[in-house]
This record gives sequence, C-alpha cells and structure tokens, in this order.
Amino acid sequence: MARQGGGVRTSERSTAGGGSRRINGRLLARLIGEAPVERPYYLAIARAVSGLVLDGRVPTNTRLPAERDLATALGVSRNTVTAAYAWLRDNRFLDSRQGAGSWTVLPDAGAGESSPSPFLSGAEQIDLGVAGPPAVEGLRDAGFRAAEQLAAHVGGLGYHPYGLPELRHAIARRYVERGLPTTPGQIFVTNGAQQGVALVLDLLVQAGDEVLVESPTYPHAVDAVRRTGARVRTVGVTPQGWDMEYLVDAFRQWKPELAYLIPDFQNPTGALMDDDERRVLVREARRAGTQLVIDESVAELAIDSGDLPTPVAAHDTDGRVISIGSVGKLLWGGLRVGWVRTTPPMVARLMAVRQRFDLAGSVLDQLTTTHLLADVMRIRAERSRWLRRNRDALLTALRDRLPDWRPNVPGGGLVLWAALPHPVASALSAAAVRHGVHPAAGPVFGTDGTLERYLRLSYTRPPDVLADAVDRLSAAYAETLAHPAQPHGRLYV
Repeated sequence: MARQGGGVRTSERSTAGGGSRRINGRLLARLIGEAPVERPYYLAIARAVSGLVLDGRVPTNTRLPAERDLATALGVSRNTVTAAYAWLRDNRFLDSRQGAGSWTVLPDAGAGESSPSPFLSGAEQIDLGVAGPPAVEGLRDAGFRAAEQLAAHVGGLGYHPYGLPELRHAIARRYVERGLPTTPGQIFVTNGAQQGVALVLDLLVQAGDEVLVESPTYPHAVDAVRRTGARVRTVGVTPQGWDMEYLVDAFRQWKPELAYLIPDFQNPTGALMDDDERRVLVREARRAGTQLVIDESVAELAIDSGDLPTPVAAHDTDGRVISIGSVGKLLWGGLRVGWVRTTPPMVARLMAVRQRFDLAGSVLDQLTTTHLLADVMRIRAERSRWLRRNRDALLTALRDRLPDWRPNVPGGGLVLWAALPHPVASALSAAAVRHGVHPAAGPVFGTDGTLERYLRLSYTRPPDVLADAVDRLSAAYAETLAHPAQPHGRLYV
C-alpha cells in the first residue's frame, strides 16, 4: 500500500522542518572535508556547507545536525559552528525554528521559476545541449533488409504488445553476453527508454510515495516522477561517483517506494558505479523494500578501455531491479526502440498499463534494430572511437580557451560535466545563445535550482564544430562575468 502524504517539491521551504531528511554531524563533517585552513574557521565551514547545497550534494530541506554534534565531529568549538549557522541563515541557505532545528534552503528559490530546456535550440546555433549522436554506419542497409522482411509480417495485424519476438530474443541475448542471464519473456519492448520509465512509474508509484533520484540527473525522468504526485528525494553524485554511505543513509531514512538511478556513465556526471557499489545498492534497496529502476540508456557507450561492471540486475535475487534500455544513444535517436527488463509477471502488468497509451511499437523500427543488434560489437567499437575523438577535442578546446573551468573526463557516455569558477550557469547559458551556441545549464539537471556551478556539454558534434562552440562559449563567459545577472547567476529565460 502506498504511503500517505502530499507531493511537496523538495525546493519548498518547510515551516517546521517536518518530513525533511536528517544528516548527522559525522557525515556532514566528512562532506565538508578536513579541518579548513581558511580564517575565520566559521566562514570556511559556512561556505563549504553552502557549496554542498548549491551543488546538490546536500539537498534542500535537509535537517542539519545540532551545533554541538557538528562541532564535535569537526573538532572545533561550538561557537564556531554557531557562527557558521548564523552566516548560512543570513545568506538564506538555512531556515530555523525554535524546537524544530535548522534545515537547508536555497536563496531566492521562487516556486514558479524553471530552467530553460537543454533540448531546444535555434537552427543557427551550435547545439551542445542535446546528446544525440548521428546514425551508425549500416543503419540504412539494416532498414532496407527490414523492409524486405515486412512481407513476412503484413499478413498479420502488426500489433506486438510485448515487442517483436525476434527483437526480444536479440535484447535478451545481449544481456546474457553482458553477464546477466535473461529470457525473452523478461523483455518488454517500448517506444524508447522514456516510455519505459513512464510506464514503470505509472504502475508502481502513487501520489505521496517517496521516490529517490540522483542530483544531478536526467530531467525528463524527474518530470515523470513529479507527474505521479510522488515526493522527490535526492542524493548527490559527482564525476567521482556516489557517496555510498550517504546513499545507504538515504535508503534507511526514507525507505523510498522506488529509486531511479543511472549507474552506467551517469547523466550528466559520467560516473560509473563499480560492482561492489552495485551489490550494496541492491542490498539496501531490498532492506528498504524499494523497487530499483536502473537506466542503462548509455551502458554500451564506453570510451576508455577496461572491463565494465555487470548490470545491476545481476545482483538481484527477488525481482526488484527493473532495467531500462534504449538504442537511441547507441544506434540513432530516430529509432524509437527501448525496453524494460524485469520479471515475466511484471512484463504482463506493464503490457496492461501500456494499453492506456498505445498498443505497440513500429514493426519496421523493431526489425531494423534486430538487424543492427546482431552487429553490436562492431557498432560499439566504432562508437567508442568516434566518441573518444570528440571528447578529447572538446576537452582540448576547453583547456586552451577556458583553462579555469574544470570539466570531468568521462569514461563513457555523450557529455562532459564542466565545473565553473562561479555559480553563473543559467546566466551564461542565456548569454551563450546570443553568441550562437546552446549549452545546458546545471540547474536543468537538479530538482530545486541548485547546480549553478555546472554546465553539461555534449560532444556529439565534429571536432572543428566543437572548437568553434568553445570559442563562442568563451566570449559568452567573458560577457557574463562583465555583466553579472541576479544573485548566484540565476537567470531564467
């Protein structure tokens, strides 16, 4: 039975701190880091905490530890922590109420504000907001072969509610090759990964349920969660990965009904969860009674050599891991083919839910995909070489033109997550449009207006175009610094 409660957004200010997450002094001290060398100490602590909030690593509406507990954990006096909390209140990173404690908020977080979408841009611009690669070599030939095979299908109705049988076999075979025993009966074919996510949420989540997501994360998935009326809870992730103690603590505090995570080249940070971390993730989900929805949309897009971890579902023993896949990033976005890997009974339930929205997917697209998956190892190798060339070209351009930016070096996926020296991502994104380039501002990938220190930049364009785009970004960045926008760079258009 779903837990009761309202679908309150995490960005809303709690008047009493009720329902907020708690973080203990030891864990917050570890996130702050070693004892600061900056003087005065209270200001260094306060700035560290505000940075954690702005970057989404400590979510808004998180109850901070008592001053005495944090002081003990940091090895400083209570007066130092009292002064740090006072600075956070004065700068509107902290709300307090006598008897209710203090909890994190975001300065000037207006309820009606929204970030510009990274998926819309003008035709004359260089689009770094959309992580959509061109079609793989061989797609047209696969399409011709699929068209020839239609003769074997046109005698039927053309509806395959579970997916074309030969495609379900091909997808199951690929899971087996990746180290996860799978039968075709566990595969439910969808019109892209996003439909798979939406169907699973519609089936498993009710208004008031707790749903755990990463911050930052894929924005359309968060939108789908919010449409259910669920309460969105977040746990931070960086290019260095997940703080597993913090993630475990989230499961134990909230016991979410469902968790949506991207452990394979996480979008947008590029982080990759290792096998031990995947084992812990599944264990804690089992203890909390949480269904895990694992987005594997870019799992096949490794760039650097090395062994990849097995799918998260390989650690599952009771069917609580639901894997979402797609060919949109590996093959081409124009092939609207995705899938859900789960238990056969769950496949039947998903089919019943699907009938409310559509009846089946395109037979021609599914036949084309089946042909291409038969050659998946060649396609993966070609994609890897292409992505490595583009990623390295973008990194080189950023180091030459914007040396004070700190982009990650992802081992896979389609995007860089670039840390800026100043929290001006939204203002910079608006200025960049005027210079003919379209990046994706960090707050698009958060849940409450955080992440103003980050841009997501896709490297799906040729190297010369990427170099031109960075030149334009450099000009836009100089303009942004010369003409600052509102506080924290929070400019929405």
